[in-house]
Amino acid sequence: MSALTVGHEPGQDWDDLVRLWEEMEWPEGSKVEIIEGVITGSPSLANRHNLVAEKVHRLLYSVLPDDWGVFQPQSVAVPPKLGMFIPDLVVIPLAEVEAPGTYVPAAAAELVVEVTSPSNARHDRVSKPAAYAAAGIPLYLLIDRWAPGGPTITLYGEPAGDVYRVIQACKFGETVRIPGPFDLDVDTSAFPQD
Repeated sequence: MSALTVGHEPGQDWDDLVRLWEEMEWPEGSKVEIIEGVITGSPSLANRHNLVAEKVHRLLYSVLPDDWGVFQPQSVAVPPKLGMFIPDLVVIPLAEVEAPGTYVPAAAAELVVEVTSPSNARHDRVSKPAAYAAAGIPLYLLIDRWAPGGPTITLYGEPAGDVYRVIQACKFGETVRIPGPFDLDVDTSAFPQD
């Protein structure tokens, strides 16, 4: 299954777009997001994609305070960017997720992690970091298995407007350091490279 997109009518506001996103019936197992005002559905994720996310998930829990959680999937909203994203992982205080509803404000997240797939790599590299930075999420970790020069991992931080600064970038096989409040080394040598 390839990506599926559903447009919305010009002049529809954020609430109309979210209502459409919530009320449509999507294929089971698909990941449905709103990216730059367009509802986009992607197929189920590949096992190797999930394996990378699980390795990072496990590491994050080793350093988090008890009142924070690591969620996958969890929808995060960035209304000014017409975005409703489902990061591969999002670290967020539990109190934010305890509220009723189907999504949380992106600004409440402490860290988002995206693992690229062939169908979503452009969004993970361009659209999502701009929205996450605009929302003020302190850290964005991009695990890009499909980077043109080979698999890479990039940690972004210090958001200003809709731009992040690159904190560290390396190839698979190297270690990236996620700074405080995490103070966590992510050894990428165990990540599948194909």
